[in-house]
Amino acid sequence: MICASILIALLLWQLAVIWSGFPSFILPSPALVWQRLGQVVSDGTLLRNSLVTLSEVLLGLALGVFIATLLGYLLSKSLPFERLLSPYIIASQSLPVVAIAPLMVIWFGPGMLSKVLICALTVFFPILINTVVGMRTVSDDLRDLMRSLHASRWQTLRLLEIPAASPVFLGGLRIGATLAVIGAVVGEFVGAQGGLGYLINLGRGMYDTALVFVAVFTLMTMAMGLYSMVTLIERRLLRWQQRPR
Repeated sequence: MICASILIALLLWQLAVIWSGFPSFILPSPALVWQRLGQVVSDGTLLRNSLVTLSEVLLGLALGVFIATLLGYLLSKSLPFERLLSPYIIASQSLPVVAIAPLMVIWFGPGMLSKVLICALTVFFPILINTVVGMRTVSDDLRDLMRSLHASRWQTLRLLEIPAASPVFLGGLRIGATLAVIGAVVGEFVGAQGGLGYLINLGRGMYDTALVFVAVFTLMTMAMGLYSMVTLIERRLLRWQQRPR
């Protein structure tokens, strides 16, 4: 089914190239994009820049998830603390990442650090909200049961709160995994020495639209791979929810 949809998309793409009559620097054909893909793969350009973007995405995702999860847990435990910080958190998320990215590049330079911080900021809000919602979905009756069993705070967290909040948290992580790719590319657009966003800027400046297509398709593949990885982790961690047949 997936292969058939891909073939149909390629066919429609080729027909659009033929019917539109646009030159290749505006709309390249699938064959030209495939040829350009072979060139950047053979000389190592695609792999080198893909590893740069992937490193930024993974580090930014890890940093954003760690800070958002920790802060989300604290907010879920203290309503006054949440009321105190909520206006600032919401205000920070009202700013588009394209407005924050230039400041990050100015403050932390065009290297990897600024891109990691942009990725972390991009994934922070959905992870934070899902952590708070997930922790507050834990039943009070189950909490009372843990208290009656004289469970410590760590035992309650490990045996009750984390398993109960995992479905909501992992849902936010799926969103965050794809948003991290967007954050990395936005940062590379502003200023970078490598990465897939750098390749897109390079191809755009040279009117090498086929290279732009190659970089965009690689980003799509990366985002889909991260999403699938989180989905696989979710299935394995939530096996206890599956009902026996």
